[in-house]
Amino acid sequence: METFKYYAQSVEGERRRGVIEAYDRFDAVSKIKVNFPIVLSIEQVKKTTLDNLLGHSVGKVVTSKYLSVACQQFAIILKAGIPIGQCVRMIADQTKNKQVRNELLKAADDITQGNGVAKSFEKNCPDFPITFFETVRSGEMSGRLDRSFASLSTFYAKSYKVNSKLKSALAYPTFMLALSVVVLIVIMAFVIPKLTKTFTDLGGQMPVPTRILIAMSNFFAHNFIAICVVIAIVVVGGIIYSHSESGKVTVSKIQLKLPIIGRIITYHACEQFSDTMSSMLSSGLMIDKALETTSKVMSNYIIRREIASMVERIQTGHTIAESMNQSRLFPDIMKQMVSVGEATGELEETLKTIGEYYTNEYDQATAKALAKLEPAILVFLSVFAGFIVISIYLPMFTVYDLM
Repeated sequence: METFKYYAQSVEGERRRGVIEAYDRFDAVSKIKVNFPIVLSIEQVKKTTLDNLLGHSVGKVVTSKYLSVACQQFAIILKAGIPIGQCVRMIADQTKNKQVRNELLKAADDITQGNGVAKSFEKNCPDFPITFFETVRSGEMSGRLDRSFASLSTFYAKSYKVNSKLKSALAYPTFMLALSVVVLIVIMAFVIPKLTKTFTDLGGQMPVPTRILIAMSNFFAHNFIAICVVIAIVVVGGIIYSHSESGKVTVSKIQLKLPIIGRIITYHACEQFSDTMSSMLSSGLMIDKALETTSKVMSNYIIRREIASMVERIQTGHTIAESMNQSRLFPDIMKQMVSVGEATGELEETLKTIGEYYTNEYDQATAKALAKLEPAILVFLSVFAGFIVISIYLPMFTVYDLM
């Protein structure tokens, strides 16, 4: 839903300025004309970067796991012959999250009143992804809503499994890094100051490693607020820049060029593209519309733009493989497999195969990267801990000479 500000006039000559939410400009004009037939001006209210950061998308409550289960329930209930409005209400009653339940109940009311299924979801369920809306719209147009929901269930189930594997793999390295930060804070805040006071009272000369550690402790203690402010400015500035057009492009390029991470991101993008396109096509969407929807769910901004540019090529008569060949972002093996799928008329099944292939590649690349990351973290922590231990224990050997 978009927000529009307008200036309109009624039949009696009354003029009014206001704000209205609608799907697009035409929808907004039609809503305004219900009470004010003469629309003098209308302008879309563009969201600022801060709105995007603090807006509704930050606190999303609809997970891939929930969508997978809900879509499976939709498919089963619809196959039983129950009307879609009643079906949505039944799913809403089983939903524990109050926000999602209320959204689904509103959508059910709109559907019961005769509004379109996809349009009702899009209007009342802002937390749902665009793949959900477009697939439902396709199923609604083809009369196969149950098939569309079944396709979505499979799609979101796979997405949930991939994300769960990644989170599980990152759990240990994240824990170790967090633990090292806590240990560092405790040592700098409590151990080092007491050690410094003891040696100052004894009037002894501390070893070089100990003096370095104490200097670091004093620096952080005396400049703690300034350091926090600088970090906050850098983080906020980085987030704002990363949401700008140039920032999105820069960040995406850096991601793709990183030695190990770049390959993982590419595999993930290929898996996203293949699975989403397969799901869209199986629901009856035309190729150009499927590409347009797929481009909106891609994680990497440059790849997203590249896929969006393919829509125009498709509309001018080119095949997907021909459009992909003009891009350097997709692997050659993927281009060849898509070409074979189009040539044999089995594009949907070929895309499923490609998705499985790149899911496996993504899993293996992630596992290898984490296998290298864990010992690297352990080595770093060992060196760091060893430096601290030496810095603390070396002075203790000289304490007896000072007493």
